Amino acid sequence: MSVPRVLSIAGTDPTGGAGMQADLKAIAAHDGYGMGVVTALVAQNTHGVRSVHVPDVAFLREQLDAVSDDVVVDAVKVGMLGTAEVVRVVTEWLREHRPPVVVVDPVMVATSGDRLLDEDASRAMTTLLGLADLVTPNRAELAVLAELATLDGRAPDSAEDRALAIARTWDVLVLAKGGHDDGDTSDDVLVGPAGVLRTFSAPRVRTTNTHGTGCSLSSAIATLAARDGDWELAVGTAKRWLTAGLRGADALHVGTGNGPVDHGALVRAERPEPRWTDRWWDDVAEVLHETIACDFLAGMRAGTLDPEVFAAYLAQDVHYLRAYERHLALLGSWTTGAEAAFWQASAQGCADEARDLHHRRLAGTHAEDPVHPVCAGYLAHLQAAADSGSVGVLAAAVLPCFRVYAWVGTQIGTVGSDHPFADWIGAYGDPGFAEASADATARVERLAAAATPAERGAMTRAFRASTAWELAFFRMPTAGTGPGAGPAAGPDCAAGTTRSR
Repeated sequence: MSVPRVLSIAGTDPTGGAGMQADLKAIAAHDGYGMGVVTALVAQNTHGVRSVHVPDVAFLREQLDAVSDDVVVDAVKVGMLGTAEVVRVVTEWLREHRPPVVVVDPVMVATSGDRLLDEDASRAMTTLLGLADLVTPNRAELAVLAELATLDGRAPDSAEDRALAIARTWDVLVLAKGGHDDGDTSDDVLVGPAGVLRTFSAPRVRTTNTHGTGCSLSSAIATLAARDGDWELAVGTAKRWLTAGLRGADALHVGTGNGPVDHGALVRAERPEPRWTDRWWDDVAEVLHETIACDFLAGMRAGTLDPEVFAAYLAQDVHYLRAYERHLALLGSWTTGAEAAFWQASAQGCADEARDLHHRRLAGTHAEDPVHPVCAGYLAHLQAAADSGSVGVLAAAVLPCFRVYAWVGTQIGTVGSDHPFADWIGAYGDPGFAEASADATARVERLAAAATPAERGAMTRAFRASTAWELAFFRMPTAGTGPGAGPAAGPDCAAGTTRSR
């Protein structure tokens, strides 16, 4: 399915709730490619319009030609035009190019009650409407257009009759919107020259945040009509989307007047919840690639790793695990219930691992090995995470140790019992450790979801830096001790690892 290319010809709204800014959001929400030609620069906010600046119409024409000279336009949404001159330029361009779909939102009266189109421009609209496929007036605009459509200048009383007069005069579809009516439902009536085609009803959303609803709805309809090829389907889909946007409007907290709708509400509801820990894992993909390809792990997998190099690694691992156990226990003391039990159990598992597997493998050798600079850097990094006082930051710091080692286990796979490092590789790939890794990840995920953006950012940096330290730790036995031995992490990147090595 091709992406509709939709051009908005409209004024601006610096607060983003109406005008071209709202149009582009609505187009994007319906998987269209939005383009914009500015007709007027409007100083407005959620309380109303302060002033309008209309650029020279020659520049308006240059904008329009710049688009049509280069891009095939599938649909046009026409919004605020402002002056008769602007209306005439847009009308002339439409007559020359006539895209397959033209929706006119006759922006004459804003939600705040401000008049946005002068009388001369309103009269000039009569020619423009003859080039439209659909017109989407609000109740006040419906009355103005109906007066222009009748010979005696008196509009019919009912909304449907007014819409019918407009439809017959300009041979156009009219969507008579009911958003400003009373009642428990909001009913939009689609009217053609032959009469009412369909009524689209939705529960009325009780909110004062309706700024830009007309702009948004008309742009959504234009996009959908270009994609679907059917007006009723387009209107119905757009109305459901706008209803969702109105329901989410109050939560946006944009402005202190009539705020905007939530253009992304329906799209957000239909997509999976973002998992922070998955995004962090994707973020460190390059580091993970370097990790599994490093000489130490490659030699271990092949069984060619020098046993003395491996023993030196284990000696540093013991230094690491003793400190790591304390950080896991600290997390246990900072939390309660099941959270505390998990971290405390992990700390005990860490202690057991250091005592049993490491001591059996080392067999008393390397007991006096000093802390390697890389190990010291990693431990300082973990301590910085603990010093932050944040459960989330420390938990994110220790998580790579769980995840990286479990992941390494899946990458190496299984080896025979005669493999020189079978016991160690088996520890990496142990199902119980994989389960603990998944459990730790889920706990950190909940902490990230509940965190403030500032704390979540600190957690992200902690996870990223810990993953880099894990790579440095694997490289340590076969690398030097100079400045390049550890990751390039700033002092504020508190991070750690959480596993039973």
